[in-house]
Amino acid sequence: MKPLLPLSLLAASRLLAVGTDVVTEADLLSGAQDFGELRRGKSVDGNPLRLGGRTFESGLGTHAVSEIPVTVPAGAARFTGAAGVDDEVGAGKGSVKFRILSGEAVLWESPDMKAGDAPARFDIAVPSTRHRRIYLQADNLGGKDSDHADWVDLKWVRGAAPSANAPRVMQGAEFGLKPGADADQSPALRKALTALREAPGSTLKLAPGTYRFLNDGALRKHFHISNHEQPTWHAVSLPLVDLRHVTIDGQGALFLFDGSMQPVLIQDSEKVVIKGVAFDYATPHHSQGIVTKVDASAYELEVDPKKYPHEIKNGWFHFKGPGWETRDIGWGILFDGKTRAILAGSGDCNYQGKLTTLAEGRYRIEKNLAGAGLKPGDAITFRHDCWTARPHPAVMIYRSKDVALLNSPIHAAHGMALLAQRSENIRVSGGGVYPRKETGRFFSSNADADHFSNCRGAVIVENALFEGMMDDAINVHATCLRIEEKVDARTLRCKYVHGQAWGFETFLPGETLRFIEASHLSPGETRQVIAVRKLNGKELLITLDADAPESLGKGDAVENADWFPSVVFRGNTVRNNRARGSLFTTPKPVLVEKNRFEAIAGSAILLAGDANGWYESGGCHDVVIRDNYFRDNLTSRFQFTEGLIVAFPEVPDLKGQKEYYHRKVRIEHNTFETFDVPLVYAISTDGITFTNNKVNYNDHFPGWKKPPFILRRCANVVVENNAVTRRGAPVKWSAADAKSELTEPSAISIR
Repeated sequence: MKPLLPLSLLAASRLLAVGTDVVTEADLLSGAQDFGELRRGKSVDGNPLRLGGRTFESGLGTHAVSEIPVTVPAGAARFTGAAGVDDEVGAGKGSVKFRILSGEAVLWESPDMKAGDAPARFDIAVPSTRHRRIYLQADNLGGKDSDHADWVDLKWVRGAAPSANAPRVMQGAEFGLKPGADADQSPALRKALTALREAPGSTLKLAPGTYRFLNDGALRKHFHISNHEQPTWHAVSLPLVDLRHVTIDGQGALFLFDGSMQPVLIQDSEKVVIKGVAFDYATPHHSQGIVTKVDASAYELEVDPKKYPHEIKNGWFHFKGPGWETRDIGWGILFDGKTRAILAGSGDCNYQGKLTTLAEGRYRIEKNLAGAGLKPGDAITFRHDCWTARPHPAVMIYRSKDVALLNSPIHAAHGMALLAQRSENIRVSGGGVYPRKETGRFFSSNADADHFSNCRGAVIVENALFEGMMDDAINVHATCLRIEEKVDARTLRCKYVHGQAWGFETFLPGETLRFIEASHLSPGETRQVIAVRKLNGKELLITLDADAPESLGKGDAVENADWFPSVVFRGNTVRNNRARGSLFTTPKPVLVEKNRFEAIAGSAILLAGDANGWYESGGCHDVVIRDNYFRDNLTSRFQFTEGLIVAFPEVPDLKGQKEYYHRKVRIEHNTFETFDVPLVYAISTDGITFTNNKVNYNDHFPGWKKPPFILRRCANVVVENNAVTRRGAPVKWSAADAKSELTEPSAISIR
C-alpha cells in the first residue's frame, strides 16, 4: 500500500504545471485596461500586492475597467484564486466588482469591493475540454478613482473533466429561440452557444423569421476596436467567443438589434461559419428624410417618426433610439430618389438651416439645396454624430481564424459593417452590405463595409453587394506605430497615434518588426521582437534582438511584417456609396477581379499607405485589377479621390524619396464607361501596366479637363493595346495624355 500524502501535499499534487506563469505573457499583452500598466506580481502603481492587510507574492495588478483573456492550459479542470482592491489607495477607497467570464456567460462575480476588504475568493470549473480561454474583468461601477484591482493566488487545478460532446445538428427551439417574439432572444442564444462550445463540429439551425436582440440582455465586455471610437464597455449581443468548428445556419433568419450595442463578436475562435442570417437595427443610428418640395430659399421634407424617432430641440433634430439620443450635426448625404446614387457634386452636404414644423414629421428648412441638385423624391441621410462617434461594427472578428460569413448581409451598422483585426483567413461570400429593401432606407453602414486591420492569411470577399455605405466596400491595412523614444540601442518606446486606432495587439514576442522611415515612407530593415511591455493602452516598450538602425528614431514608425493578408475581391457589385469603392494597403498579392463599380461618389480603387495621419501601412507589391466594369464613378470629391484608380501613399518628402512605395500594379481587360476624369492617378509606384482595357468616354457628368494618367514619381509605366472611344469615335492616346512629376519621360510608354 502506498503511504498517504499529507492533505497539503495532496492539494499541491493536483496543481497543474504550466511553467512559472499561470497567466501567459501573450495573455497580458492581449488584455485591455483603462488606466496604467497591467503588472505581474505588483499593483498597478508598482507596489507589492496587498489586500485586506495581507501581502501576496503572486498575482496581477490592474485597474478597473479591465479585461484580461486567460488561456486555459491542457489538463486544467478548475481555476482558483482571489480578487480585491489594493490597500495602496487607502482604506474604504475604490469601488470594483470582479467577474470571470466564459465566452458567453458570467462564471463568478464578486460583491462590490473597496480597499481594506478581505479578498473575495473563487473556485470555478473551467475544464480545458470545454474552454480554451476565460476572461478576468474588473468593473469600476461607474467611477474611476482609486480602482486599483488585484487578482492574487491564481492557480490551475487538475481534476476529472468531461470529454467534449459529440457533434450534432441543434435546433434553435431546443434553447427557446423563437422567431417573431418581442422578447429578447439573447439569453436563449447564449444557451445555444454554450452547447456549441461543448460539442465542437456542431451546427445550430434556426427556423426562418425575425429574432429580436435587446441591449438589456447583452454581455458586457471590454476591448479595443481598430478604426473606431473606444467606449469603455461593449454590450455584446451575440458573443461567439472561444468556439471551435461551429456553424450557425439561419436559413434566411433576420437578426434585429435594438440599442447601442456590439451586435456580433467572434473572438478567440476558429472555424466559425455564419450562413443565411441577415443583420439589421430596428432603429438605425442614421436617420432619413424624403424631400417633398424644393425652391431657391428652402426645402421641405418628411421624416417618419416611427422609423426615425425624433423631436425638435433648440431649433433642430434630436434623434432617439432604445437607450440613446443624439443631436444631428447637420451634415449628411443626398441620394437621388430614383437612381439611389449620391447626387453628383454634393459630397458631404450641410443641410441645416432655420427649421419650421409644418405638421408631425413634416418640416421646412431654410437652406438653398437646389444648387446641389436636390429635388422632390430625393433622400437626405442624417449622419447624426458620424465624425465623433463610431463605437461598434455590426460584426467584429478578433483573434480568430478561419471565419466565414456566407449569404449573410449586413443592412445597418453604427460603425463599420464588418471589422476583423488580429485574425486570419476570413471569407465573405454572398450577402454583403446594403439597405434592406422593406425599410425604404438609402444608407447602410456608417463607415466601411468590410474592414481588415492587422490580419493575415487570406481575405476573400466575393459575390456580394455593397451599397449605401458611408465609406469603402473593403479596406485592408496594417496599423503602424510611431517611435517616440530610443530608450537604448535595442529598446523602443512606440505609440499608437490615431485616436480611433489603439489598444489592440500590434506586436507580440517572436514577431517581426519592420522600420518605416516616415518622411519618405520607405520600408526598411527588420528585427525580431524579443519582449513587449504594454505601458498603457497607447504606448509599448519593445525590445529587439539586434540594434535598431542608427538613421531612424523619434518620428519614424514600425509595423508588424508578419501580419499582412493576401486579398481576393471578386465578383462583387459596389454602388451608390460615399468615399471610395475599395482600399488596399498590403504587400501580399491583391486580386480585384470581375467586379462592378457603379455610381461610386469617389474613386473605385485606392492603394494607400501612411505613417503620418491614420498610420495605416503596407505598401502594395503585387496588385492585379482585371475584368472589372467601371461606370460613372468619381461624381464627388473626397480624400484620395484624384482618379478612378488611385495609388496615393502619403509621402511628406516625395522629392527626397529613394525607393518606391507601391510596386507592380497591373490594370488589364477592364471596361470603363466614364465621363472625362483621370483613369489612373499614382504616387511613388513602380511598375504600372494599363493594357487591353476598353474605355468609352461619355457626357453623363462634367469632365475634369485633366489627362487620363497623372503620375507623380513613378517608374516603368506601360499603357498599350487599349480600345478608347469618345461618344463612339476612336481615340488615340499619346505621351501628351500623361502628366508627370518627378518622373523621367523615358519611364512612361504610351502606345
